[in-house]
Amino acid sequence: MIDTAWIYQSFGIDGKPNVTNEALVGKALKRFGRDKFIVATKFGLGVDANGQRYISGKPAFIREQLAESLERLGIDSVDLYYMHRMDPSTPIEETMATLKELVDEGKIKYVGLSECSSSELRRAHAVHPVSAIQMEWSLNTRDIEDSVAKTARELGVGIVAYSPLGRGLLTGAIASTNDISEKDMRRRNPRFVDGNLEQNKATQLFELAKAKGVTPAQLALAWVLHRGDDVVPIPGTKSPARLIENAGAAAIQLSAAELAEIEAAIPKLAGDRTDAATLKTNYGAREYE
Repeated sequence: MIDTAWIYQSFGIDGKPNVTNEALVGKALKRFGRDKFIVATKFGLGVDANGQRYISGKPAFIREQLAESLERLGIDSVDLYYMHRMDPSTPIEETMATLKELVDEGKIKYVGLSECSSSELRRAHAVHPVSAIQMEWSLNTRDIEDSVAKTARELGVGIVAYSPLGRGLLTGAIASTNDISEKDMRRRNPRFVDGNLEQNKATQLFELAKAKGVTPAQLALAWVLHRGDDVVPIPGTKSPARLIENAGAAAIQLSAAELAEIEAAIPKLAGDRTDAATLKTNYGAREYE
């Protein structure tokens, strides 16, 4: 499975993307064969002329973004099309009605949501089946377990867990902020700022991984995989070696006692999971209203 979106890239001063991830994926699809991959991408985020991001779930915007994605990817249809964030100014029913039309037209196969609340998922699913939701889920971020995850399972909706390695905190690779590039978004993440980063190090988890003969990343991913067969973690990496390492997590078996021990090894975290501006667009801002 390849999960991409044009928004995952840098932008120029005019708000236009410098490099398009979808175009790079399109080259890979052409080289290795479209039928070998499940392609997921997203819509719903835009960047204005001032470089400011905005959210839109309006029908015309959806169609415009899909057309551009299909062109960049060089394909006729997207397998799984996610709404990146919920648009507070557009009823989810209106957005889903457009997505249903796109399914009927053969331009997308399945519909997904990202950072949706339980209520939004129910309302969306009533218009057209939602196949998957993409939510942050890791040993460090477990909020969804008592809320939207339960709703998803009730409705038979799969859960794609993003940032399953806690944005790197669970890998043991980040000793200080010096290990994070100045351009890295984690520089603004509350859990990585000086003081918080030191408190948030999962030292006990690293020791458990060593004792089991696996890497901390593998153990953290194995924990996510043990959440259920309906959960698919999507760790990101730029390294082929890390990709192979991550895949090894699928072979790790954990007992109930081991799972409990792993959970107990996570420190009390300091700082929210993302910056204040982004947090306002995430599901928690509406789930607990």
